[in-house]
Amino acid sequence: MTTMGASQHADLVRCASKMVPLLREKSVWMDENRRLHDDVDEALTESGILKMRVPTRYGGYESDMRTVVDVLSELGRGDGSTAWTVATWAISTWMMGLFPDEVQDEVFSDPNVRISGIIRPGAMAMPTDGGYIVNGKWSFNSGVQQSAWNINSAVIPSQDGGVVPVMIAIPTASLQIIDDWHTSGLRGSGSATTVAKDIFVPIERVIEMGPVLQGHHKSVLNGESPIFRAPFMPTACATVSAPAVGLALAAKETFFERVFDRKITYTDYEAQAQAPVTHLEIAEATSKIDEASFHAHRSADMIDSKTQDGDEWTLEERAWIRLNLGAACQRAKEAVDILSSASGGSSAYLKVPIQRIQRDVQVLNLHAILHPATNFELYGRIVCGLGPNTAYI
Repeated sequence: MTTMGASQHADLVRCASKMVPLLREKSVWMDENRRLHDDVDEALTESGILKMRVPTRYGGYESDMRTVVDVLSELGRGDGSTAWTVATWAISTWMMGLFPDEVQDEVFSDPNVRISGIIRPGAMAMPTDGGYIVNGKWSFNSGVQQSAWNINSAVIPSQDGGVVPVMIAIPTASLQIIDDWHTSGLRGSGSATTVAKDIFVPIERVIEMGPVLQGHHKSVLNGESPIFRAPFMPTACATVSAPAVGLALAAKETFFERVFDRKITYTDYEAQAQAPVTHLEIAEATSKIDEASFHAHRSADMIDSKTQDGDEWTLEERAWIRLNLGAACQRAKEAVDILSSASGGSSAYLKVPIQRIQRDVQVLNLHAILHPATNFELYGRIVCGLGPNTAYI
């Protein structure tokens, strides 16, 4: 795939769409085995989707945010865990573009490298000759079992006796992976806990988190690239809104697979599609799916516009992106809940996709960054003249 711009967008979305049947075929296996299937992993590599946020000098596409949202939404139509994992890989791959160029040379020497990561500081990094010794652990490390590198958060001692949050790049082979991802949803993401024990991290693989959150980085060669001019949180938030949209689309599609053949028990409706209540439920769910897509796409478009023009971000604009994330997740969950409730008792069987889709979107909405009420509160604080109660904005 060598096309750029609109053609690149269309090619990548088409590749994601072609993967939907495979993702649906393997979704039960991934749910049961709590990781991506090898066939899915291989298909992602062959599709080029994992290169969306790789710098062009390493053979990547530096795709804009609308492309990322559309591709991830398509993957979510097939399987929520796959879409979520690829979303976290996309964020962490983009983050690697903020590290010094020599670190990028090392990491992207593998053209198919997968990079996972955690932004919540879970470790202490103590200074030593040439770098730091890291000890700690990070939970919810999505896709780590199939990643070669991890970008994790830690704290280092500051001169005033406090601590400074940093991002560190660590080979996954240096980490202990704890098989503890026993959850109700997004099970295929394999979001296990990882542990660092006395790991040496060279100083060039450590960057302060504060400048990263503000959109500043250590890369010289990525300095003029639009996608690397974006602040961290808007980029991450727009990215992870897309799996929610995909799950809502999946719920509608799988609902229609049964609605013409499934009777409504204890009524004289020979097909659920004949019932007025079904018509109302479908219409309401569709409107909520459209709203979820709207919120995800307007965030993507704002990021693309501001990064292309090199505009500065206001605090309210940053909070507005998080508001859109919360709204996308909320509306997606509401749509899925309507269709799940309308699917009847037979949908409780594990072979019926809607129950897994509902579990996935529920867990998605519980994530601390995606949680709708948390995002709404943050935006409300800002427009009411209060300061943010988080650095993650």
